[in-house]
Amino acid sequence: MAKASNGGVVIIKKYANRRLYNTESSSYITLEFLAQMTREGREFKVVDAKTEEDITHNVLTQIIMEEENRGQTMLPVGFLRELISLYGDSMQAMVPQYLEASMEAFRTNQTQFRQAMQGAFAGGPFAELAKRNMDMMEAAAQAFKLKQGTPAKAPPTSAPAPAKQDDLAALKEQMAALQARLDKLSD
Repeated sequence: MAKASNGGVVIIKKYANRRLYNTESSSYITLEFLAQMTREGREFKVVDAKTEEDITHNVLTQIIMEEENRGQTMLPVGFLRELISLYGDSMQAMVPQYLEASMEAFRTNQTQFRQAMQGAFAGGPFAELAKRNMDMMEAAAQAFKLKQGTPAKAPPTSAPAPAKQDDLAALKEQMAALQARLDKLSD
């Protein structure tokens, strides 16, 4: 794979037929691929193949629209209305810096929260219990996310598969053990 030019920034060319070409991998890519690159923290610049104009902003906005249309709504209607109303306003020039500073503060808070949660698991009498609870909550959240993206199905007409029964039994055992520990702690 070729090295990215511009100090690690991958150049993506957008052609008139709306196709995106990754100059690093010499392949055509999708908006979803660019979204994944963004999530991974990879820097890229999208240029119009004919004019060499930088159109990264437009493409990133298009990615946000695609995500919002998929049901991954993150931008509340009130926020969008407020943002639109600031176009042409005397405060418009300040908005990008404010939004960037707000996102940076959010990222910092998110990192601090994760570190604090990990620190809570580092030791002490409740560390193992807290870790198991967090693992179960993450598993439940993941299952909930998967269910949201999957169309509703009719309830199964037969008993669950043996592997699912084993998982269910293991979860029941864990819940019973946690309940026993909680009972001991409350005595």
